[in-house]
Amino acid sequence: MIIKSQRIKKALLIALADEDMIKVMDSIMDRSKSFNDIVAENSNISRTTAFRKIKWLLNEGLIIVDKIILTPDGKKFSLYHSTLKAINAKYEANNVSVEAEPNFDIAKKWIEKFFSLD
Repeated sequence: MIIKSQRIKKALLIALADEDMIKVMDSIMDRSKSFNDIVAENSNISRTTAFRKIKWLLNEGLIIVDKIILTPDGKKFSLYHSTLKAINAKYEANNVSVEAEPNFDIAKKWIEKFFSLD
């Protein structure tokens, strides 16, 4: 799908230019993971940096909260999932075009949840 929105296009380009954001998105592309799982998998990213990057990706819609888990001791944590499977950017003659492939795994899961509601 070709991205028309300048805001989304800019967000995608910023994410592609940031090595830590790419690592976060890679980590949660195929399976939803918690903040702690993401940090453990990417031990070279500090917890504060990971928190900041995840918050930014959430605000831009590049990742979503797939599920919120409540532990038996009353604590809660979120599982994150990438909304995109692939991003392609091209610059040609003063024109930047960006294409993104939606992550159909997460879209399918949300559609199934929606239609299974009573």
